[in-house]
Amino acid sequence: MTALAIGLALAALPVGWALVALTAVILTVLAFVEPMVGLAAALVIGPLKPLEIYLPVHLPLDAGQIVLLVTLAAWFAHTVAHRRRLLPAGPLLVPLLIFVGAASLSLPSALSMGDALTELAKWAQMILVMVLVVRQADTARWRWHTIIAIVLGVATFQALVGIWQFAFKGSGPAHFEILGRFYRAYGSFEQPNPYGGFMSIGLLLAAGLAIFAAEQALRERTLAAVGRLTGPVGLCALLGAALVMSWSRGAWLGAAAGGLAILLAWPRRWWVGVGLVAGGAAVGLLALQMGALPASVADRLMGFTELTQTFDVRGVDITSANYAVTERLAHWQAAQEMARFHPWVGIGFGNYAAVYPDYALMNWPEPLGHAHNYYLNLLAEIGVIGLAAYLALWVVVIAVTWRTTRRSEGLPRAMALGLLGVWVYLCVHQMVDYLYVANLHMHFGALLGVLAILAMRAGVQEKTEQNRRHGEA
Repeated sequence: MTALAIGLALAALPVGWALVALTAVILTVLAFVEPMVGLAAALVIGPLKPLEIYLPVHLPLDAGQIVLLVTLAAWFAHTVAHRRRLLPAGPLLVPLLIFVGAASLSLPSALSMGDALTELAKWAQMILVMVLVVRQADTARWRWHTIIAIVLGVATFQALVGIWQFAFKGSGPAHFEILGRFYRAYGSFEQPNPYGGFMSIGLLLAAGLAIFAAEQALRERTLAAVGRLTGPVGLCALLGAALVMSWSRGAWLGAAAGGLAILLAWPRRWWVGVGLVAGGAAVGLLALQMGALPASVADRLMGFTELTQTFDVRGVDITSANYAVTERLAHWQAAQEMARFHPWVGIGFGNYAAVYPDYALMNWPEPLGHAHNYYLNLLAEIGVIGLAAYLALWVVVIAVTWRTTRRSEGLPRAMALGLLGVWVYLCVHQMVDYLYVANLHMHFGALLGVLAILAMRAGVQEKTEQNRRHGEA
């Protein structure tokens, strides 16, 4: 009877909506059979969120959110039915909960409670996705590297779309036009900066795979091993090209910082890593100074230094040349003023745009949604307490990742290296942008889950090895 009712309901819908509804029914059933299928669908669908404004009907939540909520409900039902613990022991859960708790202190100050709860919901979802991955992606049917494969698969699709937009589409928003005839790549994100951010994430994870394949090739010294290297290297080239085509300075610099972090952690001896970082930085600076980079790329990078000038832009003469930088600095200044009047718990999580009119500088009435510097944004929204908790969170995450690179071998170590690059990238790019958009928080949560699995496995292996040595002694 249920199947008949569903069939009749689908038959009454237009063909397009019937296909959407059928897909939703199938995904719901699969999610309740295996929650990891639902999570995979959420990670694939999530970045399409900005495109949903073009749909004829607007849902109360975007499709990625709906799929994720169904998946979490299915996972919770599985957990209760099998009487499992909901929250696992792990090194990342506590600092995440501390940050959410610190951010919650700002709720009484919030002008828009809806915006505050929406922002908190992102972090709650990030935590739940991490826990789901730890619980489900380390079973006989699912492994942690499935998550890496899904993220890289989505990044590859987005890279191909972005390359087409840049090189072949031949049209786009006027303010995306660059170099006279190209348009900045933006994928389904509708904005180049978060798109460049997602390409950086994929590139750094692919770099971890390339390191693993290169180490195997050096160890085995066979044509087959060398052949296996071509896939990760080709993926790095594809994602790197899409990153360049995003024309996002923040993403470029963040990816460079992430790459240097990988070079630092790759060798077992710390002094070798320091040497690689020094050499990599020297090569980059020489290429910039000697004109080895294309002039357009070099000019774009050098323009970043304009963001180091004073915050006070009230007396700046606005021109077409300095408009973008001055606009960003004006929003930094507004965030600074918010923090000055609300130093400890801020103006309310997610409330930057809601209170912006009270702090806007002349000539800059539009809030743009955020301060274009996540650290200043947090200082304004959740104050010194919240910002301190956020910084402590990422210190813990990076420290856990670093330790995992020291205690792991093979593919787990290579992926820990890639994850280290991702976290460093995120910390750098957030100095000039806000990246928890287009459901990317789902991907961050999934990657944190992978890190938690790798860290716990490395700890168990280290203890086992220590016990073996004590037994032999």
